[in-house]
Amino acid sequence: MATFNQERVEHALNELLVRIVPEDPSEDESAANQRFEAAFDFAIDELSVAGQPSVVPDINHIASLIERRVTRANDGAQQTARFHNLFSRLVSQPVLEQKWRMLYFLLQLSDLPPATDQPAPRDPRARTREPTTPSKHTSAGAQMHESPAFREAFAKPGLSQLPVNDGSPRASPRPAPEADKPEKRKERRSQETSKEQATDTEQHKALAGPTEPSLLRDLPFTLQGLSSKNLVFPSSTALKLPATLPVPLVSLLHTLAEPSLLYRGLAEFVESTEGGLVGQSFRSALGKELRSYLGLVATLEGQIRRALSQLDEAQPHNGIGKAGVTLKRCVIWTREATMGLRLMSLMVEESKGKKGGQLISLIHSFSLSHGDPYVGAFAERLLSHVTRPFYDMLRQWIYDGELADPFGEFFVSEQSEDDIREANGQEGKGGATSVWEDKYKLNEKMIPTIITEEFANKVFLIGKTLNFIRYGCGDAAWVDTYSKEASKELHYGDTANLEQSIGDAYKTTMARLIDLMANKFKLFEHLQALKKYLLLGAGDFIAVLMESLSSNLDRPANTQYRHTLTAQLEHAVRNSNAQFDSQDVLRRLDSRMLELSHGEIGWDVFTLEYKIDAPVDVIVTPFGSKQYLKVFNFLWRVKRVEFALGSTWRRCMTGARGVLGTVSDKVGSDWKKARCAIAEMVHFVNQLQYYILFEVIESSWTELQEALNKPESTLDDLIQAHAKYLTSITRKGLLGSQSTDFTGQLHELLKTMLAYKDAVDGLYSFSVAEFTRRQEHAAKIETRTAAGRWGLSEKDSLDSPDPFGPKRSSRADPDSPFPPPLLKIGDDNSSEDDVLPALRKRLATLVVDFRARITVLLGDLVHQPDHDMRWLAMVMNFNDVYQPVRRRRKVDKKREREKETPQPTTAIKTAGGERA
Repeated sequence: MATFNQERVEHALNELLVRIVPEDPSEDESAANQRFEAAFDFAIDELSVAGQPSVVPDINHIASLIERRVTRANDGAQQTARFHNLFSRLVSQPVLEQKWRMLYFLLQLSDLPPATDQPAPRDPRARTREPTTPSKHTSAGAQMHESPAFREAFAKPGLSQLPVNDGSPRASPRPAPEADKPEKRKERRSQETSKEQATDTEQHKALAGPTEPSLLRDLPFTLQGLSSKNLVFPSSTALKLPATLPVPLVSLLHTLAEPSLLYRGLAEFVESTEGGLVGQSFRSALGKELRSYLGLVATLEGQIRRALSQLDEAQPHNGIGKAGVTLKRCVIWTREATMGLRLMSLMVEESKGKKGGQLISLIHSFSLSHGDPYVGAFAERLLSHVTRPFYDMLRQWIYDGELADPFGEFFVSEQSEDDIREANGQEGKGGATSVWEDKYKLNEKMIPTIITEEFANKVFLIGKTLNFIRYGCGDAAWVDTYSKEASKELHYGDTANLEQSIGDAYKTTMARLIDLMANKFKLFEHLQALKKYLLLGAGDFIAVLMESLSSNLDRPANTQYRHTLTAQLEHAVRNSNAQFDSQDVLRRLDSRMLELSHGEIGWDVFTLEYKIDAPVDVIVTPFGSKQYLKVFNFLWRVKRVEFALGSTWRRCMTGARGVLGTVSDKVGSDWKKARCAIAEMVHFVNQLQYYILFEVIESSWTELQEALNKPESTLDDLIQAHAKYLTSITRKGLLGSQSTDFTGQLHELLKTMLAYKDAVDGLYSFSVAEFTRRQEHAAKIETRTAAGRWGLSEKDSLDSPDPFGPKRSSRADPDSPFPPPLLKIGDDNSSEDDVLPALRKRLATLVVDFRARITVLLGDLVHQPDHDMRWLAMVMNFNDVYQPVRRRRKVDKKREREKETPQPTTAIKTAGGERA
C-alpha cells in the first residue's frame, strides 16, 4: 500500500463495495454492517498483498494486448477503431498519471469468466477479486452465487433495485422505512471515512509543510530579499527552504531564490559609498535597474493577491491552477529579470579594483563582444548613465583646459612636483618645458574602449594646449571666451557630434597656440637669431667680432674681463648688419666665459649666449640651448683656425715679394713646403666650414621651415621638428656620432693646425732675422768702402761671427737703423745651426701628423651610412691626394687577439712533444 494514495483507495473501495455487496433482508443492521466491514477489510488485505504486476509497465504493450482481444469480436474493425480513438484521448490527458495501471486493470477485468461458467484461473495472481463475505452460512454460498440478486450485483450497471432473498423465511416485503438501511450504512461509513480523512489530512499537512498558496503569499517578500514565515534568509547569500516541501516545489523555489539572493547582494552594493564619480554613477544605474525589478515584483504581488482571493477549497489544490498564478508561472515571469540581475552581479564582481575608464571599458565589453542581444542592449542602457561623469570631465578638459578629476578616473592625470622631480632628476627641465611635457600625462590604462587611442591623444593635446595658453602664455581671457562660445553637452551614443566637437576644438586651439607663439612671442625670429649668431650664419658679424677680439683672446683666460668682451660684442653689432635686428633680439645676445682651466687662453673660454625665456623655451628647451652652445663652440674653434691660417697666409704672400725673397737661397725650400702645407690646411678648413654651414645647417633649416609652416601643425609638431633640426645638425655636423668620435679627431686636427701656424710664424721670424743680418752686413761694407777701407776684416768676423750669438752688440745699438727682430730665436747658447734644423723638424713633424689624422678622418667618413658625410670625404680628397685609412676598432683588435691566443699554446705543446 506504500505506492497507493491511502485516502483515495479507501474512498473508491468503499464506493465499490456499497455497489457490489448484496443485501440480505433477513439480517439485522449490525450483522449487515459487520459483514460489510469484513468485506472491506478483506479487500484491503488483498490489495495490500497483491504486489506489483508481473509484466513490464509498458503502455504500448498493454494497448496492443487489448487491441488483439478486441479484434476477436464479430465487429472487430469497428471496435478497434473505437479503441484507438479512446486510447489516443487517454494518452493526451495530462492529468492522469497512472495510464498503464488503468489499461492493465481493464485487461485483467476482461479475463474474468462469465457468471454461468467459472473456469479455473490461469495464474494464481490473476484470480478473481470477487468480494466474499466471510459468514457462518457456508452452505448457502453456492445458492447465493446462483441467485439473480448476486448476478445483478455484479452486472455493469450495478443494482437496479433492492434484491429480495427468496430463500429467507422473511420473504414478505419489508416496510418502507427499512428500505433506508443501506443509505444509512453508506452515510455512516462516509462519515467515519470523512473523519479519518480529516485526521489524515491534518497529519499530512503537518508533514507536507506549507502549501503553494502560502508560498505564493510569501514570494513577493522573498523576491525583495526579506525573510518571511516559510522562506527565511539566514545570511545575505543563502535562503532556507522548509524541509518537508515536495521536490517539484523545491526545484521551483530554487529557481526563484536566485533573483532574491542576487537582488540582496546588489542592493548592498548600491547602498555603499565607495569609488569615484564613475563608480557612484555605476551604482546609480544599477539602482535604477533594481527599481525596475521592484516594479515587476509589485506587479507580481498584485497578481498573487488577486489569485489568492479567488481560491476554492473544494477544488483540487484549492483551484490555484484556475486562478492564473502559480510558482511555475512566477518563474517564467521573472526569467528576464533574473537574467538582468545575473548580468549586473557579474559586472559588480568584475568591477572590483577598477575605476573610471577601466570600469567603462568593462561594461562596454559586454555590448561589444557578447552575442546575446539582450546583454548588449542592457550594457548600452547602463553605459548611458555610467559615462555621464566621464563626459563631464571630458567637456571641461577640451573646452576649459581644466582637469576636474578628484578620484583619478580620467585618462589624463596631473603630476605632482615630486613625481616630476623624480622622473627628470634633481635638475629638472624647468620653465615652460616642464609645464608642457611633465604637468599632465596620458594614462593609457584608463582610456575607455568607447574611444580610440588616436582620439584620446587628440583630446589630451587639446586640453594640454588650452591649459598652456591659460597659464603658460597668459591668455586666460581667450580661453574663457572660447569656452563660452564652443562649449557643448556631450553624452554617450552621439559619436558623430562628439567627433565633430573634438575636431573643431582641436583646430581652434592649435591655431590659437601657433598664432601666439609666432606673433606674440616671436618664435620664428628667435630661431632665426639663433641661426645667425650661434650657428655663425651672420658672417660679417662674426668676422668683425673675431678681428676685434683677436688681440684680447690671445692672452691667458684669467686676464679676460666681462666688460671688455661685452664692449667688443657691441662694437661688432654696430659695425655689421646685426645692428638692424630688433632690440629684443640684441638684448638677448650676450657674451660670457666658460669655466676656466689652467693654461687656457681667451679663445678657449669665450662663447656667445642667446637667452630664451618662457614660453618659447618649450621649443628651444634648456637641452636645446646646450646643443646650440656646443655647435657654436665647435664652429668658433674652426673659425679661429681659419682666421689664424688666413693671417699667416697673408704674411707669407706679402713677405714673399720682399723679405722672404731676399733669403730664398737659405730658407726658400722651407717656405715652399710651408705654403703647400698651409694651402692644404686652408682647403680642409674651408671645406669643413662649407659642409657644416651649407650642407648641414642650411638644409636642416629648410626642413625646419617647412615643418613649422605646415598647416594644422601642433606645438608637439614644432617641438619635434626643432629637436630633429638640432639632431641633424649635431649628427651630420660631426658632433653627435655614436659609432665614431669625430669631435675628438677634429679637435686634434685643429690643434695641429694651430701648432703648425705657430711654427710657420717662427720660420718667418727666422727669415726676418736673417734678412736683417744681411742688410746690416751690406750697410757696413758700403760704409767702409765709402770711407776708403776694406768692407770686411778679420776682426769683424771674430767680433760677431753669428748674428744669433750673445755678442751681437749691433742688435742692441740704439743708433741702428733697423728694427729688432719679431721673434727672439735661441738663447745664450743657441746659434743658427741649431734654430733652423729645429724649425724644419717641427714643421715636418706637424705636416706628417696632420696628414696622418686627415687620412684617418677620411677613412671614417667614407664608411658612414649618411651620404652627406661620404660627400664631405669626397670633397676633401677630390684628387685622391690622401689615402683614407680606417682605424681598427677595439672590438676588432680584441677579436684578433682572441684568435691569436691559442697559437703560443699550440707551439708550446708541439715543442713539448718534440722534446718528449
